[in-house]
Amino acid sequence: MKISARNQLRGTVQEITRGEAIANVAVDVAGQRLVASITVEAVEELGLSEGSEVMVVIKASDVMIATGE
Repeated sequence: MKISARNQLRGTVQEITRGEAIANVAVDVAGQRLVASITVEAVEELGLSEGSEVMVVIKASDVMIATGE
């Protein structure tokens, strides 16, 4: 698969919390936890489960940076 988004991170699904329509998918990326909210239908279509190897693709119009101050 080729995609134009440049922010692509490989990771492993750690946990899937399903709601009625939306699922929160927690992914471990190099020791960092990222959580994506996607439809339950997408979880099923992608065949996601704990331990699945995935590519996290981040596409955002805004990126913010904060400091500890």
